[in-house]
Amino acid sequence: MAKLSLGSTFSIFHSRHIRPPLAGCHVTEMTVADHHPSLEVVGGARDRFLPSLHTNLRLPYNPFPLIAWNRHVETIFASFFRSIPQVRLRRECLRVKDGGSVALDWISGDHRRLPPDSPVLILLPGLTGGSQDSYVRHMLTKANGKGWRVVVFNSRGCGESPVTTPQFYSASFLGDTYEVVKHVGARYPEANLYAVGWSLGANILVRYLGKESHACPLSGAVSLCNPFNLVIADEDFHKGFNNVYDKALARALCKIFKKHALLFEDMGGEFNIPLAANAKSVRDFDEGLTRVSFGFKSVDDYYSNSSSCDSIKHVKRPLLCIQ
Repeated sequence: MAKLSLGSTFSIFHSRHIRPPLAGCHVTEMTVADHHPSLEVVGGARDRFLPSLHTNLRLPYNPFPLIAWNRHVETIFASFFRSIPQVRLRRECLRVKDGGSVALDWISGDHRRLPPDSPVLILLPGLTGGSQDSYVRHMLTKANGKGWRVVVFNSRGCGESPVTTPQFYSASFLGDTYEVVKHVGARYPEANLYAVGWSLGANILVRYLGKESHACPLSGAVSLCNPFNLVIADEDFHKGFNNVYDKALARALCKIFKKHALLFEDMGGEFNIPLAANAKSVRDFDEGLTRVSFGFKSVDDYYSNSSSCDSIKHVKRPLLCIQ
């Protein structure tokens, strides 16, 4: 069920997507090539963006044989059998205002090879993801092959990023994103900045775009597999085969947490460190640690106030969403 959208001034929804457009959007339908029989254009930027999209979307999407009939099969196949491109990375550890740290992984040698005005692409992986993941590596190498300067934003604890304070990242916290974008922009002031986010990284990216609105320093962004509504995403996690992903992500969160457990051993109050350390679901981890760290009354309060579905209407930069 694919959905494509460019917004907030411009959006395209693939006709096969069964969910309705976001509330409050003005929708105009139009027909293009047979491969894309119905597109919905939202906002007033169709004259600016649609001609190039019309040209580039002419080629059909040819899914990988045998596995494309089921999204779970595709996901599992990619996890176990997809190659991981070998790339030499140069790590930069960035200390942020509250004393925490994130890791920025650049392609080694690009600072000498690429001109200073080359476009910069910031990659925001999904929950527990980092520059070691195959989907990140493939995007990194493809973009770099087109002449883009690419940097992977490894959040606190992810991708072996150091944890220097008793706080991880969350869907609600935008502070690190602000600082990373500002830092990258200051390093390459002649370049246009862009960003791509996956899953939770996409949710954070869209929230950042909405908060910055007209002042956003990014020239454009792409949101991939964004949950948009974390309350609904949490409910879906407990249904059917999605339980497998929930448990896998919980194990990954616990693995990261246990590496840095000493930082949290004296945490009192509402923190439930044993629950976080032995979480069987993402919700367990968020109940034990995340929602308390960021001052939410409950996990549902955290999810409802951290969803990007409420932010997208404020986005004023070109945004492509692929679901």
